[in-house]
Amino acid sequence: QVQLVESGGGLVQPGGSLRLSCAASGVTFSNYDMSWYRQAPGMERWFLASIIGATGLTNYDDSVKGRFTISRDNAKNMVYLQMNNLKPEDTAVYYCRAKTIDIETMHEYEYWGQGTEVIVSS
Repeated sequence: QVQLVESGGGLVQPGGSLRLSCAASGVTFSNYDMSWYRQAPGMERWFLASIIGATGLTNYDDSVKGRFTISRDNAKNMVYLQMNNLKPEDTAVYYCRAKTIDIETMHEYEYWGQGTEVIVSS
């Protein structure tokens, strides 16, 4: 059974930092591309950053480029999101996603965690 569990959220002041973690189980982790998304109240879930399983290549949404850093540890089945210089508009529930494609069937497998809440407020 595939499970993704996020942690590390909380209340932080503007300008502060947090590191989110996502622990994966039930998957061959290095086969999965991992991503972070967030969803603010009343808003759609929004892509923030991704990291390729095989190469470690990263991609970021412009809104977080230069402030957020995604990384992974395939030996520990973990993906991280380091968030610096946090702003009130970063307040949201943050989710990690795991995605892979079976190259034989071309079937896509996608899994989501339950989310961790980040509140940026003074």
